[in-house]
Amino acid sequence: MIHPTAIIAPKATLHETVSVGPYTVIDSGVTVGADCVIGPHVHLTGETTLGKNNRIHAGAVIGDAPQDLKYNGEPTRLRIGDDNVIREHVTLHRSNSPEEDTVIGNENFFMAASHVGHNAVVGDHNIFANGALVGGHAVIAERVFLSGNCAVHQFVRIGTLAMMQGNAAVSQDLPPFTMVFGVNKLCGLNIVGLRRANISAEERTELKAVYRRVFMEGEKAAELLKETVGTRTREFLEFIVASTRGVCAHASRKSGRD
Repeated sequence: MIHPTAIIAPKATLHETVSVGPYTVIDSGVTVGADCVIGPHVHLTGETTLGKNNRIHAGAVIGDAPQDLKYNGEPTRLRIGDDNVIREHVTLHRSNSPEEDTVIGNENFFMAASHVGHNAVVGDHNIFANGALVGGHAVIAERVFLSGNCAVHQFVRIGTLAMMQGNAAVSQDLPPFTMVFGVNKLCGLNIVGLRRANISAEERTELKAVYRRVFMEGEKAAELLKETVGTRTREFLEFIVASTRGVCAHASRKSGRD
């Protein structure tokens, strides 16, 4: 199941069920789990660990050195979970220090030419469309959708079920369940995503009301947390209160932090 033109270092560890395509290079320090399929012209390098049933397409570079001028060649790590799809020419970089890993969860879909930078943490069930870029130390929660050519600044957090429209960019935190366009401009809740995630109509109504109170009427998230709210609404408000960068603002209001 390993093509004769593939180059695999003696100290790389591959499960016996792994398939490796032509001209792929797998360096020492790489561990590949069961039933992974590695396509042609792929480069796996660094202290990189892949779980089971990952699919890596042509030209992807996984685990290469961080694009960080402070990096001095330390043996840093990239950890990837199970059931991820990594399409053509995706780049996922290892961390910039041994004290912290770059982490990719399970069942993510990285479309062609998307990128995740060093020390980023990506949860489960996320979709990164073609050309989506995630900077170093960013945190992507779960069921996030980054549309084509989106950009996430380093250290930014993206909350659960958030969505970025095509060509959007964020340099501030993007709260859970919201949508953003342009640069840091919220345009409401990700209603389609909430419905697909089977979030109840009652919870959606509560989220809409709280969104309006925070982003359109200017009430403080910390004050609203004192009221009795549902689980999803509490997650929404706690994310805003915890922000250290400030959060994206509704398009009609100035950006700020509660």
